[in-house]
Formats: sequence, C-alpha cells, structure tokens
Amino acid sequence: MRRPIRRRTPALRPCRPATAATDDGDSTIDLEVTLASTDGKTAGKAAADNETEDAATDADQAVDAAAVESAEGAANTNGKESDVHNGKTAEDIEAEGGDQPGDGQPFDKELETLRGDLGELTRDLQRITAEYANYRKRVDRDRTLAAEYATGSVLTQLLPVLDDLDRARDHGDLVGPFGAVAEQLVTALTKFGLTAFGAPGDPFDPTLHEAVSHTSSPDVTETTCVEIMRRGYQLGERMLRPALVGVADPE
Repeated sequence: MRRPIRRRTPALRPCRPATAATDDGDSTIDLEVTLASTDGKTAGKAAADNETEDAATDADQAVDAAAVESAEGAANTNGKESDVHNGKTAEDIEAEGGDQPGDGQPFDKELETLRGDLGELTRDLQRITAEYANYRKRVDRDRTLAAEYATGSVLTQLLPVLDDLDRARDHGDLVGPFGAVAEQLVTALTKFGLTAFGAPGDPFDPTLHEAVSHTSSPDVTETTCVEIMRRGYQLGERMLRPALVGVADPE
C-alpha cells in the first residue's frame, strides 16, 4: 500500500526593506538582488521536494512489483504441486494410464468384492423379510386361536343354560316373554360362531356323537342317530361338546 507523501510548502521569510539610499540607483539595485536571492531559494526547495516525491513513488512501485511477482510464484508452485500424484507428474500419470478405472486390476478386484458384498446383503435381506413374514403369520394365527379359546370358554359355561331352554321347548314351556328372551339369547350366541348339531336321522359320526344306547331297526341301512338326548355344539371348526345320542343299527 502506497503511503501518501505530504508536500511542504516553503515558508517565505520576510525580506528586510531595502535601506533607503541617498542615491536612487543604488536603492533599485539592492531590491533586485534581494528578490533574486529569495526566488532562488524557493526554486531550490521545490526541486528538492519533487525529487523526494519521485523517489517515494519509485519505491512504492518496486514494492508493488515485488508483491505481484511473489503471488505469481506462489500460484505456479501450487499448480506444480497439484499435478504431483504419488511422486509423479500429471504427464507421467496420463502416459501410464494408471488412473483409468477400466484398465487396472485393483479396480476389478474391488468391483468383484463390492458385488460379493451386495449379493450377501441381498440374501440377508431376503432371509430377514421371509422370517418377518412368517413371524407375522404366526402371531396372527396365535392371536386368532387365543380369541377363539377365550370365546369358547365363555360359551362352554352357557351350554347348560341352552340345554334347559331345549328341554323347556320340548315340553312347550318356552312361550311368551320367556320364549322371546330365549330366542334373543340363542341369536346373540350364534353371532359369536356357536352352532348346534345333532338331530334324529343323522348318520352316526364318532367324532361328533357320543352313543349312550344301541338298538336295531329294520328301518335303517346304517348306524343312525334315532334319539337326541343332548345336542352338541361347535365354535367354528372347534367342537365344544359332542352330542349324546341313541343309535340304531341295521338288522
């Protein structure tokens, strides 16, 4: 940065008035000599100031030039250092082709390694996805079974009440308001999936029926339920209670 140069204005010294002479010619000569001496001193001082200003300007220009050359030298040095790669110049690297990804064996090995890792991670993801899907199915199935068992436990406690309603119906006592309440109860239990089975004339099924009496009859061609002593109940596909029946065998 250039420093401003202050110029000094020379101070003019007051001239002593010329001494009056008796002779007019001598007085004029003394005044001219005094003025000439003053002008000479002023001119010399101005020339010295101009030389000082020129010297300061030249020094500032030299400093600026040195700073520019230093900046250019640093830029060239940085450019040369950026071209160096592992002790080689950019021209050597370009001639050898060492940075080209398609030519070096290390790049191929790294690519094969990455492909192997990708395949292994893909298999792990597929296995975890399958395990999670199976886990969700198992949890849903267990939840459904737990709900069915809880419902079945409650309905099993109500089966004796349904047996009393069946006996009252057979005797003709299930009439009036009591009959309406009984029908509403049966309808509500049916909505939970409770179904009754066992009727006269059904073929005997040992998985559904429990035989308590046996007879023979010419009217049947196979073992048949001829008497229902207690109806059986199912909750969905789960049997809550088998039916008590009397069966007849063909003669």
